[in-house]
Amino acid sequence: MEKPAPQSPLAPKPDRPACLAGQAPALDAQALANAIPSSKLFHKRREITISHEGALYRLRITRQGKLILHK
Repeated sequence: MEKPAPQSPLAPKPDRPACLAGQAPALDAQALANAIPSSKLFHKRREITISHEGALYRLRITRQGKLILHK
C-alpha cells in the first residue's frame, strides 16, 4: 500500500477555513461594505490595544505594512 504524497502545509483542508490554511478568505460585497479601514482604527499610530472578553491584544502594523495580532 502506497503512502499518500505529503500536502503543502498551506494547502486548504476540507475541515479548515481558507484563512487558517494560509490563504486570505474571499471577500463578498457584504463583507467589503462592512469593512472598517485600518486608518480609522490606527489614527496614524503603528500599534493599538484591543480589549476582548477580558484579555488585551496588540494589533501592530509591520514595516512591510502587514498586520500582526499579539495576545
